[in-house]
Parts: sequence; structure tokens; C-alpha cells
Amino acid sequence: MLQEKEKLEVIIPVYNEELCITELLKRLLAFKEKLSELDISFILINDGSKDRSLELMHKYADKHDCIKVINLSRNFGHQIAVTAGLDHADADYVAIIDGDLQDPPELIEDMYKKAKEGFDIIYGQRDQRKGDSFFKKFTAKIFYKLLNKMCNISIPADTGDFRLITRRVLKSLNQMREKHRFIRGMVPWCGFKSAPLVYQRDERYAGKTKYPVSKMVNFALDAVFSFSNVPLRIATYFGIAIVGVGVLGGLFIAYLRLFTHLSAPGISTVIITIVIIGGFQIIMLGIVGEYIGRIFEEAKNRPLYLIEGRKNIE
Repeated sequence: MLQEKEKLEVIIPVYNEELCITELLKRLLAFKEKLSELDISFILINDGSKDRSLELMHKYADKHDCIKVINLSRNFGHQIAVTAGLDHADADYVAIIDGDLQDPPELIEDMYKKAKEGFDIIYGQRDQRKGDSFFKKFTAKIFYKLLNKMCNISIPADTGDFRLITRRVLKSLNQMREKHRFIRGMVPWCGFKSAPLVYQRDERYAGKTKYPVSKMVNFALDAVFSFSNVPLRIATYFGIAIVGVGVLGGLFIAYLRLFTHLSAPGISTVIITIVIIGGFQIIMLGIVGEYIGRIFEEAKNRPLYLIEGRKNIE
């Protein structure tokens, strides 16, 4: 009796990647043919692309049953698109990779072999990042250092969403339904045994990055507010410090009036103090508002995404 092959599914979120799709799928199909001991399929999620990405995906899906396509009703964002793929995955191993070919799909084989050593999570760790500007590399390094200090989990530096997980990690992730998602933080939150796969990240195969500075900032804020309450603690500590300074200032003014002939500084000092404290209060109000906004999003309990169509998926 033939033993049933283990299943591996590869999740690929796609947004306006018509210049990369053909090369991506050629390399994925070659990878599938090489790793014939596994039952491999690919889940491509069209995240509201406005170019020919969906058309090209359907073209390949018509020829290959192993290529599955999920077409979201609009652009829900990268992390939600990945989530849609995770929700539809049903395999012993699941890999996540972007569609721009910066992460070589051939490395999934190495991840699988490492997982067979007893690891549940194999995350790609970039040794070099070709094509990334100094600004992006520097800010990413600072971001991960700060995030790890602020969170109760350890998120490895120089990692993205490129990784391979086992079925039990998949089940754990699919139980987490928060709206603002930071998957590279959610995976280590699950625990389980993990290991890095160090690699050299390539430049984009074609096209432009879909993560401008504004999206990077929003992504960083989602990470902080989803995994840490340190901003609220900072407000508390700073408030205590201001009260302490105020008490000391009051004692100093009382001393001047009672025991000397000097007077307290004039109106300019008062105005500066009011402006500083007022500005801090506005900043803290914004931080509290971010947390309240997330509570509001969760309370509405809307679906994470809507699907317009599927192909090769039951």
C-alpha cells in the first residue's frame, strides 16, 4: 500500500504583480517538480490588483490544478491577504512568500528539510538585503530593537513573512482573529520550536515596491499597538514625572515668597510650561485613541475579508 504524501501549500499574496507572476509561477512549478515526494499546491490571493495579475493567475490555474486562486473583493492589505490564504490552507506544512521574487521560492525546500528536524517554525532571516536603501535598513534595525524591548515576545531581526510553519502552528494562527494583524509577531507569539534559515534577499524581479514610507509607518504602528501596552505606561510615568516637577516647582515658589525677597519667574515660564504639558496631553490622547480605535474595530466584528471568487478551491 502506497504511503500518502505529506502536503505542502505555499501562500502567495499578490497585489499588482503582473510583471512578476509568470516568472514566479514558472519557478514554483519547477520547485514542485523537483520536490516530488511532497503533494505541493499554491494558494495565490489577489488583493484587489488593478493590473493583469488576476488574469495571469487564472491562466495558469486553468492549466494546473495545483494552482489555487482566491480573489478578494477589494484591497484589504498584505496581512489580511496572507490571512485569507492561511484560512484556506489544509496541509502538513504551509509556507508564506511574497510575489515579488525577492525571497527565492527554491528556499522553501531547505525550510521543509529543516522542519523535518523537529522544528514547527522556520523563518527566513536576511543576511543581505539587495535593493533596500540605507534608510530602510537602518529604520528596520531600530524598529525591531525597540519592538523587542516593548513586547513580551522575541521577534527575530531581519525577518519578514517568508517562513514555513507546521499544521499545529497553522491551527493556532487561525484561532487569532484580530483585525490589525502583524503576522511576523503572531507566529512567535504562538511559541513552538523555531529555527532561522539565513539567506541573501534578492532585489525585486520587476515593478515597484508596494510598501511606501506611509504604509511602513502604519505597519510599525500596528506592530506596536498590537503587541505592547508600553505607550500607555510611558504616559503614566511621564504624568508622574510632571506631577513631581510641579510639586517641586510649587515648593520652590513658596520658599522664594516666604524666605527671600525674590519673586518667581514671570508669565513666559508659565506659558512655556502650559504649551509643553498641553502638547504632551495631545500626544497621549492620540495614543489612547489608537487603542480605543482598535477596540472599536474589534467590537464591530466585521469579517476580515470578503471573497469575490475562487478557482481550484472546493
